[in-house]
Amino acid sequence: MSVKRNPLVKRVLVIASAAVLLLVLGAGGYAWYLYHETTDTISDIYQPIGTVPPAGDGTQAVAGGAGGAGAGGGAAGEATGAVQLAASGDADPSGTARRIVDLNAKDPFTVLLLGVDERSGDVGRSDTIMVVGVNPAKHSVLLYNIPRDTRTEIVGKGTTDKINHAYAFGGVDMSIRTVERFMNVPIDYYVKVNMEGFERIIDILGGVSVDNPFGFTIDGVTYPQGRLELDGENALLYSRMRYDDPKGDIGRIERQQSVLGELIGKAKRLKTVAKLPDILDQIRENAKTNLTLDDMKALFDNYRKEIDTVSKDQVNGGGQRIGGIYYYMVSEQERARMHDKLAAQLADDGV
Repeated sequence: MSVKRNPLVKRVLVIASAAVLLLVLGAGGYAWYLYHETTDTISDIYQPIGTVPPAGDGTQAVAGGAGGAGAGGGAAGEATGAVQLAASGDADPSGTARRIVDLNAKDPFTVLLLGVDERSGDVGRSDTIMVVGVNPAKHSVLLYNIPRDTRTEIVGKGTTDKINHAYAFGGVDMSIRTVERFMNVPIDYYVKVNMEGFERIIDILGGVSVDNPFGFTIDGVTYPQGRLELDGENALLYSRMRYDDPKGDIGRIERQQSVLGELIGKAKRLKTVAKLPDILDQIRENAKTNLTLDDMKALFDNYRKEIDTVSKDQVNGGGQRIGGIYYYMVSEQERARMHDKLAAQLADDGV
């Protein structure tokens, strides 16, 4: 028995089938385009860590650090002496060798995050300095925000200055060596972001919402207390204010974290996919890292589901004027405490 098809039905089926095919091909083509753009972007922003000659013989260590006699020494320090050696420069005074981290084996590692304020005619300074210790065996991340005015040795310059000046003197390389000396732990990876690009990414994602703990005015812009909806320019200005904050640079760091947290939340939403090409353009123009495409794939595959908690530890210190210049002073005992806590976080002890 034969069935006669209605010509109209037949045409509708053909059109529907063609539409579905076009959608499938279009989706596949767009997915390929996004993959291609992402891999190109990662290739463009890749910049390996270079060489900066260490100050002196490169063997200075924090008093009371790993295995030392100062505050925070003891079991954690004894268990992580190899970490101290790699950070102090004893193993390689030229500063060219980096320790090997196997992301496929889920090794613990550190990342230095630099938010740099680069403007026309100005080499810039690292306004945001974060050291992150990641350990999948502990299912945790430990985060330190180092105040930009922290007074420390600038490795490779032979001076003592504000830690954010290391970037102005020697770029990413000098920043890494300086933070390694200050924390007395190795820095495995870095991510540098120009804050102007950060501003444009906020606009692409439609702005951010923050809870402002107190009202203030900066550069003629007033930020009242309470919930605020901010575009990129105002979010960046909001995160930069520090002189009228009773907590000083610590308060600025907390505002930066709130803006960043909101931005990450928006970036994770599905509807952001359509905006990915514009975001990738901004990343290409405003970011650098020594993470390769394979590194990022390994992080996504091996670490994403292993991290349950993110803890933050404050760098304790106090303000002091030296020669009329304000510095954030951190004691040797506090540096030792920071080292031991971060070294314990990185210890591959199966905890």
